[in-house]
Amino acid sequence: MTPRVAVIGGGLAGMAAGLACADRGAAVTLFEARARLGGATWSTELQGLRVDNGQHVFLRCCSEYLSFLDRVGARERTVIQPRLAIPVLAPGARTSWLRRVGLPAPLHLAPSLAGYAPLSLLERLRLVPAAQRLKSLRLDDPALDRTTFADWLRAHGQSQRAIAAFWDLVTRPTVNLPASEASLALAAKVFQTGLLQEPSAADVGYAAVPLEHVHGEPAQQALEKQGAVVHKRARVQRIELGPDGEVSALHVNGQRLEFDAVVLAAPHEDAAKLLPEAAGLDASALGKLGSSPILNLHAVWDRKVLPHAFAAGVNSPLEWLFDRSQASGLERGQYLAVSLSAADRWVGVSSEALRKVFEPAFRALLPAAREATLERFFTTCEPTATFRGAPGSRALRPRAETGVRNLALAGAWTDTGWPATMEGAVRSGVSAARAALVALGRTRDLPEIAA
Repeated sequence: MTPRVAVIGGGLAGMAAGLACADRGAAVTLFEARARLGGATWSTELQGLRVDNGQHVFLRCCSEYLSFLDRVGARERTVIQPRLAIPVLAPGARTSWLRRVGLPAPLHLAPSLAGYAPLSLLERLRLVPAAQRLKSLRLDDPALDRTTFADWLRAHGQSQRAIAAFWDLVTRPTVNLPASEASLALAAKVFQTGLLQEPSAADVGYAAVPLEHVHGEPAQQALEKQGAVVHKRARVQRIELGPDGEVSALHVNGQRLEFDAVVLAAPHEDAAKLLPEAAGLDASALGKLGSSPILNLHAVWDRKVLPHAFAAGVNSPLEWLFDRSQASGLERGQYLAVSLSAADRWVGVSSEALRKVFEPAFRALLPAAREATLERFFTTCEPTATFRGAPGSRALRPRAETGVRNLALAGAWTDTGWPATMEGAVRSGVSAARAALVALGRTRDLPEIAA
């Protein structure tokens, strides 16, 4: 008989899990409570523009995410740099570049760091020894999750300015926390995998079209082509266990539906409410993972003010800026999307108040903006964008397997070894699919996960 697998949640984790199971012969039914797939990566129309809820990027080292794009036929809808090149802007200063050259990591960045204007000569010289020490850390060492990245950096000769103007350029957008709050374990994973092992690993990629055309839309088509059924606006109220202690059914929008295995790929706050006691997980521990918000600024100018496809900002409240003019359908001027990670201080602040803060910051950072007109300014916010990757979070993140044999967990918040990124989400989905398939006795041709 064809095994019936239910997937609860239509984000990247759920879609990846559903595809992995459907590709191996399972009859998959995916339930998404919202009216769209994509989870934390979605698009909408605001003020006449097709905009994403935030600017999501990936790196060349994100192997599982890239495999997901290939599987749904959406890789050509993204752009990835042929060679890492990040312009770094600072108010009143020349543009610095983080570029890689043909040397082994971490020396592939040495020429860029030697001329990195935001730091003094001494601060630049101290970067490479710290990077070498960071590269040598053992990621399986539990002590790494007991301290913050900033504490470790200070102990290895890094000034506060170096932390803010270099290390946080990577830490904030990937861990969604500054180095002063981020777990050393997660930061070390990011730097080792992205910057310190393979020179090409940190080449930056991003969507060339609205995210709905990269994730939700093509993934739904791929699922349905494999015979999967996708239900939107379908909220799961309860996971029912049978007399044998295994999942037997789901209660969805008042209906009882029977399944042979379930992948729970909801956000950790929702998963905690659905998990049966027999799963053996402490719901309060999942709650302790907390959350970290992301605020997104959407600024439409009457002319081009950013001469790059994207740039990083330092010594400015503007962090990462992206030109989304073409993707949004803007016909005149330039539309910049700015992602502000770990944005606790901005949650609940009105767009009008935020404009008063950030419009001067745009003009200070971008010389061409000083004579330009800001025609439209609006914001979007994800108050619970990611779990909070602070010290101690590793012990709170559960594995895909649970105490219920045919119930598996997926989500960037599970124990992937990665912070809450698109790569981590897809990896979690593949891991959960493996666990579900094993529970169904389907142990041949299991989906593989790259190291």
